Amino acid sequence: MNQFDLIVVGSGPAGRRGAIQAAKLGKKVLVVEQGKRVGGVSVHTGTIPSKTLRETALNLSGWRERGFYGRSYRVKQEISADDLRRRLIITLNHEVEVLEHQFARNRVQHIRGRASFVNPTTLEILKDDGESIPVSATSVLLAVGTKPFRPDYIPFDGKTVVDSDELLDIGELPRSLVVIGAGVVGIEYATIFSALDTQVTVIDPKTTMLDFIDKEIVEDFTYQLRDRNMKLNLGQKAEKVERLDGGKVLLTLDNGRKITTELVLFAAGRIGATDALNLPAAGLEADSRGRLKVNPETFQTSVPNIYAAGDVVGFPSLASTSMEQGRVAARVAVGAIAKEPQKYFPYGIYAVPEISTCGLSEEEVKERGIPYECGIARFRETSRGHIMGLDSGLLKMIFSLKTRRLLGVHIIGEGATELVHIGQAVLNLKGTVEYFVENTFNYPTLAEAYKIAGLDAWNRMGEIKTA
Repeated sequence: MNQFDLIVVGSGPAGRRGAIQAAKLGKKVLVVEQGKRVGGVSVHTGTIPSKTLRETALNLSGWRERGFYGRSYRVKQEISADDLRRRLIITLNHEVEVLEHQFARNRVQHIRGRASFVNPTTLEILKDDGESIPVSATSVLLAVGTKPFRPDYIPFDGKTVVDSDELLDIGELPRSLVVIGAGVVGIEYATIFSALDTQVTVIDPKTTMLDFIDKEIVEDFTYQLRDRNMKLNLGQKAEKVERLDGGKVLLTLDNGRKITTELVLFAAGRIGATDALNLPAAGLEADSRGRLKVNPETFQTSVPNIYAAGDVVGFPSLASTSMEQGRVAARVAVGAIAKEPQKYFPYGIYAVPEISTCGLSEEEVKERGIPYECGIARFRETSRGHIMGLDSGLLKMIFSLKTRRLLGVHIIGEGATELVHIGQAVLNLKGTVEYFVENTFNYPTLAEAYKIAGLDAWNRMGEIKTA
């Protein structure tokens, strides 16, 4: 009864996709999840909650309509933490129900408990009631994800000094917020609270942020944040964080500056949730950030029958790529053929405004010495942009002068994470600038920006010279 073809530890994007894939191939699969409900970090504290919070904030604040009605426009004048949480609970319940139904439909068994290795093929599952259950499998897929990095010098209390997991449970919306960490998680939450008219300050010891994004996009993003009075203290480190009487928090920076705020969010990194797995018993070792090293094509670890996928293997740490990693790992683990994934995948940052990118940045093109041309379209140049009241947002495409092929697409603004898929398809199909110039797009749409940007580049590249 306790022997399986595949045991999956974790039920986030990588775990659930891997489990269902193996089950569809006729294998006996067990999913072990230590959380109260299936779904992992993605459903309960990460991807889905943060994006639900963002959508709720934009809807209730009237953010999208302020281009027409002014900055004082609100859909709901007094927005509370309960307003945000109400929609969050509905969304999470739906996600869990869908996932449980998928498991049931595909006959994937799942058990709640904490898994740890006894040897490479056997794990012990410790349930909440103290019962211990040994289970064995031909292969094991580790999809345990990550958890917030919590350094000792930060006085976390779950109320005024919180990590990104605890932020979802705050009792009321703060009037001021300091975010330590200008990575994706920190920037997403910083901009969401800024849209709710919280005074936000971002602190990071690095002098730049989002370095993997095209520099021109980051510059536009930075301008928009400063324009709405967000404070970006880059190149500065929070050396001391103290809770004060009366519920406020005092931060002392390395340059001597002091900042008082109602809430501090520490979002400077995440670590792999591997500490409870007893990895040495399986012959595995995690790095200093709790991550596991794998073969990037098969997601096999140094132990042949053990695989790892998702955030626990490091960059890009996206729900979308984690799903594909889990699927590929499961196929390899049960002896099925796994096709090589498409070369280009989109990266989405659900900040306010959204950023999404696919392919090479202008900096990467320069480093490779590729002669290129850029085309840019601003959303305000489109009729749909006028209809929506957009005064910001742009789409940038980079083309090779030699082959005329699209090399990268970079978007900032409303709907960026949806629009990017057009560019992704053209990238993977090796399309050229002519596709955008000669293609017809629905009118009026924001997707029309592709034609405008294509023409912008084509005007400088010129027509193909034929004999």
